[in-house]
Amino acid sequence: MSELTVSPPYSSSVNDRQRCSLGFSDIRILALSALGGALEFYDFVIFVFFAAVMGALFFPAEVPEWMRLVQTFGIFAAGYLARPLGGIVMAHFGDLLGRKRMFMFSILLMALPTLVIGLLPTYATIGVAAPLLLLLMRLCQGAAIGGEAPGAWVFVTEHVPSRHTGIACASLTMGLIVGILLGSLVASALTHAYSDEQLMAWAWRIPFLLGGVLGLVTLYLRRYLHETPVFAEMKQQQSASAAQEMPVKQVFRRHRGSVVLSMLVTWILTGAVVVGLLMMPTLLQMSFGIARSASLAANSIAIGLSALGCMLSGWLADRIGFGKALLLCGLGFIAGFGAMGIALHLDTGWLYPSYAVAGFFGGIVGIVPGVMVRAFPPQVRFSGVSFSYNLAYAVFGGLTPLIISLLAARWDYMPTVYLILLGLMACAIGGWLLVRESPPAR
Repeated sequence: MSELTVSPPYSSSVNDRQRCSLGFSDIRILALSALGGALEFYDFVIFVFFAAVMGALFFPAEVPEWMRLVQTFGIFAAGYLARPLGGIVMAHFGDLLGRKRMFMFSILLMALPTLVIGLLPTYATIGVAAPLLLLLMRLCQGAAIGGEAPGAWVFVTEHVPSRHTGIACASLTMGLIVGILLGSLVASALTHAYSDEQLMAWAWRIPFLLGGVLGLVTLYLRRYLHETPVFAEMKQQQSASAAQEMPVKQVFRRHRGSVVLSMLVTWILTGAVVVGLLMMPTLLQMSFGIARSASLAANSIAIGLSALGCMLSGWLADRIGFGKALLLCGLGFIAGFGAMGIALHLDTGWLYPSYAVAGFFGGIVGIVPGVMVRAFPPQVRFSGVSFSYNLAYAVFGGLTPLIISLLAARWDYMPTVYLILLGLMACAIGGWLLVRESPPAR
């Protein structure tokens, strides 16, 4: 029978779990992990900020612009579809061989394909081989990111005191959002620095080459991280269940309820990130005729405030509980993106303030990883989080860009409605968690 556990981040005998505050070592681990996650996520998402340029360069000129955009988002989505396999494989070895080894490997698997994308010939040079090679590199990037985020959340959670699970996971998620912000800032800077002709000719390569170099810098930084105390204790104990049964098999047999919960909260995360941040500049241009420079500038502000909201939501989860925090942030998410959708239909002059408020409430994503890591015991935590997160991201994150881009072309309220529905689901899950977290009545 499946069960849904709300586990402490690590067992009571590990390290100094009773500490009430984060020490210097904890802060150092969080900072290095968040910085590494930011640089790696930049590599993964920079593609979407140049979707229109990549579509024009890697597909035939005679294809309609809207179809090129759909095909380009399809290649972007392919990275999400590769995440479950990469995540499951890396999580399996992360639960058996160590968190740090997979934490390092994911960086290398991300940096090299990013460099290759920056050097790829276009459709005009090698024809159909160009989009096929681009697709292959995106699959490699997807496999890498499949192990990165779950590995990072598990890594930092098992290093810090259990009462700081929320802020620890939120700091990593903030790092991923900062990676998106870095991509938005680079895209905005290149848009201002170069003409459309220069971007099409050669300047589009700059962000990918930069990303590959940053990935190698991240690999170097992670040399200074140490294995988690939880994994060290597990290796000492060599528990029978861990030795005799594959971690992912245990997840299927004993923790199906935790898998469902983790997939649902991941769905919320994908909506906030993929639609609310990554696709939004393109949607603003397509649905409201907003200039590329203005949409990217507003997007950068929204992403920065989302990172701030992410930390606040993680802090709130530690203070009032994950259920109550998810419920409150879900209400803010609905209000923020609902107001943005209405305001832009009335007057596009509301772009900056409305998107800024919506972006702040997009910080609900800071709560999501804490919910997931608490749902699985240490022996299968990496595998459980990775399987649930990546499968959900492959389905919801992979299909969402295609579906939203097609539907938004026919009804420009569609992105707003989609995000409001996810906010309602966040409230429902938050209420359910709140009931489970509440002490029984006396």
